Amino acid sequence: MRSLRKTVLLAILVSVVLVLALLHSWPTRAYTTVDVWQRPGPIEERHLEERLPEPDHRLGNIAFDVRENVASLLARNGCVCEGESGGVNLPFAQILFPRVSAHPLHTAFEASELEEMKRRRAKEYNSFQKRTQTPADVLIIAEANNPLQYPTQGVEVRPLRTIIIPGLALHNLPRDHYSINITAVLGTLNVAAEVDGVKIKGDGEMRMTVSSSLLPNLNRQLQFVTYTNTLFHPSTADTVQFETEGHQASFSIKIRHGVTPKLYNTGSKGEYNVSALVTIATKTFLRYDKLQDLIDSVRRCYPTVTIVIADDSEIPQTISGPYIEHYIMPFGKGWFAGRNLAVSQVTTKYVLWVDDDFIFTANTKLEKLVDVLERTTLDLVGGAVREATGYTATYRQTISIESGEEDGDCLHMRRGFHHVIQGFPNCVVTDGVINFFLARTDKVQQVGFDPRLARVAHLEFFIDGLGSLHVGSCDDVIVNHATKIRLPWVSQSESDKTYAKFRYPPASSDATHTKNGLLFFKNRFQCLTHN
Repeated sequence: MRSLRKTVLLAILVSVVLVLALLHSWPTRAYTTVDVWQRPGPIEERHLEERLPEPDHRLGNIAFDVRENVASLLARNGCVCEGESGGVNLPFAQILFPRVSAHPLHTAFEASELEEMKRRRAKEYNSFQKRTQTPADVLIIAEANNPLQYPTQGVEVRPLRTIIIPGLALHNLPRDHYSINITAVLGTLNVAAEVDGVKIKGDGEMRMTVSSSLLPNLNRQLQFVTYTNTLFHPSTADTVQFETEGHQASFSIKIRHGVTPKLYNTGSKGEYNVSALVTIATKTFLRYDKLQDLIDSVRRCYPTVTIVIADDSEIPQTISGPYIEHYIMPFGKGWFAGRNLAVSQVTTKYVLWVDDDFIFTANTKLEKLVDVLERTTLDLVGGAVREATGYTATYRQTISIESGEEDGDCLHMRRGFHHVIQGFPNCVVTDGVINFFLARTDKVQQVGFDPRLARVAHLEFFIDGLGSLHVGSCDDVIVNHATKIRLPWVSQSESDKTYAKFRYPPASSDATHTKNGLLFFKNRFQCLTHN
């Protein structure tokens, strides 16, 4: 019995020790529930609404003359989808005299499902806006003759860290007593040092008051005001209210982690080492004869450049050799899925995309494209593709979006470019290029290729990258295109017939409907115009 009692007491003692150890190691930080939607709170919304100036009704009776050449530019901000009518029906008329055509994208869906698609799209778009917009995007108007001095941009703090707010001051306001109120939403305010003759109230809180009868002392104290972010978000902004009697101002503090760099050790000490800088990527399907011609032509120009091949043929053939990586995919997986796979395996700074029926020549100087990317801020630069007829194409496209209402935005694509690049007279800035381009690997991986686009796709990559890809095009770096001309007495092989069936679906096919459906829903466009 005594033995049992000792055992029970020992067990209780051990339990108490374990509980005390658990309590000692238990985190003491009080975790709060945080709304992670990036949107202004009610207090902040009220302050911002107060900051927007009311229309001055005294100006309404002053006459003005409209400049039609300028005012007409403003009208382009509306979303209009109209094609050009008329024209002549001649061979090659669309090439020689291109007309703008318009395509409504809602036709990708049946009438019975269209309203449901619009409802879902509106819900997704609302969620997208909440995720991507921050208070830094809100319009703030600076008041005239405001004695408050404050930073207008460039203030940044890492999440849950502290900074001194630079540039705060009060000028040219003769008073017996001075008082400044500073209010934050996503953090707290404090001072890193105290100045004699200055009273501080609310330090360590979201609203702090700094007051003094001595303006120089007040301004000296404002030099030590700190901001500490307390509500974690990896990338957002806080709108700080800065006010004194009769005057108020607002400014943004960006809250975000620093961008983690992705650097590449190329090992080059002088001239560009293309083998260390560039990987060639391609997607193949059934055309092994043309793929081998491509590989042979590359090896004549660049013997040690790595070639990555994504292959979704039904019966894959072995492609081997030095500096070749051959990846097998499920049969008919598709064009953009293959691009994703090939690019995902690239470890060099740049990736060169080529079609599997291209032929490198003496004019395919990758060093020129590397030089453009090394010496500019471009992310991607296209070359030119020469056909067997001698015709050379760059397929330069400008892409623009006009804001629409609930029906979505308007997507406009036109042949052309924006401007010539200084120092590179054969190169221009544009938005879309041909299927022969050199790009920063991390930027291509960042944008990605939508694998749902299996048969008909190219410019969709540049549409997805609009706003993040800086694109150029150079017409003096040329790759040849294997001839597509078939002599009448040469019969088409079975593999060529199968390839043509997959590669060139009719306009009424599911591939076309899929493409238009993605433009309508994923990208929220109501129509597309192009020439």
